[in-house]
Amino acid sequence: MCRWLAYSGKAIFLEKLIENPCNSLIHQSLHASESKTAINGDGFGLGWYGEKPYPGIYREILPAWADQNLLSLCRQISSGLFFAHVRASTGTSTSRANCHPFSYNNWMFMHNGQIADYDKVRRDIENLIPDDCYKAREGTTDSEALFLALFHFGLEDDPIGAVSKLCNKVNQLMAEKGITDAFRFTATLSDGECIYAFRYSSDCRAPSLYYRCDGEGVVIASEPLDIQEKEWYQVEPGHGIKVCIQKKLQQFSMQID
Repeated sequence: MCRWLAYSGKAIFLEKLIENPCNSLIHQSLHASESKTAINGDGFGLGWYGEKPYPGIYREILPAWADQNLLSLCRQISSGLFFAHVRASTGTSTSRANCHPFSYNNWMFMHNGQIADYDKVRRDIENLIPDDCYKAREGTTDSEALFLALFHFGLEDDPIGAVSKLCNKVNQLMAEKGITDAFRFTATLSDGECIYAFRYSSDCRAPSLYYRCDGEGVVIASEPLDIQEKEWYQVEPGHGIKVCIQKKLQQFSMQID
């Protein structure tokens, strides 16, 4: 399983969350405490919004703890909305194309989880991807396929509804193929204005998700970045949060059959 964080608020340097905290994302790439595996060394990625409506993306196959370029970028890039992700592969190859976050037009997405026995439903899920979006498919992960399939379910008009419909469809496809192991989906996406974060699993073991609000903004993360855990709130399974620029955080329930 992977580890990730998302931030929305006043513009800050990325190092403030990715490098500086005692349980920073770089630290979690070697010592994750709430993950199936402690080491998340199969690449990393950054995504951030600046002056343009579409995000900048930097992805690398080196472990986050071993790339000096990551440190240099985090110390120089300032943004009011950014994503960061460290990857632990669930079976697909280690390549830049398989590192998160993924982007299409102004949208950005990253994921922690997996579709059990993905090879049995891969064709069905890829068939959900609209033709215009399929040309953007670069890698082989279930995560990227899920992201692009969201456009089939109306992502641009109703992100929360699109994710709920997608999860229901994946559960249906897995049931039709006799897959009994879990579909796990703790993910976040953004259009450059709002962040939508979701915590879901078809069993009772949804990957962890927390958030923290302070004077600068809202941080959403796979696990707390510091020891002040009382400042962090856990998102309940089957729920999510929405954070928009200069607006209060909203909580919502996913509509899962």
